[in-house]
Amino acid sequence: MSDNGKASGGCMCGAVRYEVRGEPVWVGHCHCESCRRHTGAPVVTYASFKADQVDFKIGQRRIYNSSPGVARGFCGECGTPLTWEGTDDPARGPIVEVHISTLDDPDAFVPTNHLFYPERIKWFDVYDDLPRYEGFDFESDVCRRGPAPMV
Repeated sequence: MSDNGKASGGCMCGAVRYEVRGEPVWVGHCHCESCRRHTGAPVVTYASFKADQVDFKIGQRRIYNSSPGVARGFCGECGTPLTWEGTDDPARGPIVEVHISTLDDPDAFVPTNHLFYPERIKWFDVYDDLPRYEGFDFESDVCRRGPAPMV
């Protein structure tokens, strides 16, 4: 995050650029099957912001409605996955989760948890001591801390 409380990011080809303002609601790793399929990655890391904290400055993302109430933004030119958009917690209202690797300075956003941990690919885990939740952090219990033992 820059000194002015803003950070920027965008797609691989530069056709879509965005800016986020203020602190994220959360930053974490998602292991759900839907997010993995959207990116082709074994885990997806997001920085989550209230929708009014995110402005698309250059270009427009294309939207794929992946399930009821969930939109996934991507660049229509190069295909870069950019966002998960929806309302995960009604108390928070609409949010935009940006894929952390699309930020110009992803090191400024440090993950604090793992979500949908039981859906992870069993041979893949991240070696950290962060809490792992069964679903979203606000609606489920911590199922473990730290990676699962190797079998």
